[in-house]
Amino acid sequence: MKLTAKSEYALLALIYLARHQGEGWIPVQQIATAQGIPPRFLEQILLILTRQHYLKSAKGKQGGFQLIRPPDQIPLANIIRLFDGALAPTESVSIYFYDSTPVEREKKLLALFREIRDWIANKMETTTLADVL
Repeated sequence: MKLTAKSEYALLALIYLARHQGEGWIPVQQIATAQGIPPRFLEQILLILTRQHYLKSAKGKQGGFQLIRPPDQIPLANIIRLFDGALAPTESVSIYFYDSTPVEREKKLLALFREIRDWIANKMETTTLADVL
């Protein structure tokens, strides 16, 4: 598993919104400045998170974004999979994004990668935004 800038920025934006929950609509520029994220890139990320029902948005001068779900109901695994796909070290051991790879020829290596996948997936699925606030 290797995180892209998209998933890292998505996590940073969500954590920022979680910290400011209850403060009204948070503008893109505020999130971008606070977290060091390019604003245009952040807009694309927030749009995806809105379409996937993690955020709600309001347009206009007083507009911005808010979390829809409480932070303790947003596992990190969901966000990473949304932007980066598999949590597995190789697609041949991925549960949700399986694809055949050459490493399948070596059963012990494959077993090791499954073990790594299981540990990472379990950790990410049981860790929520609330846990990292």
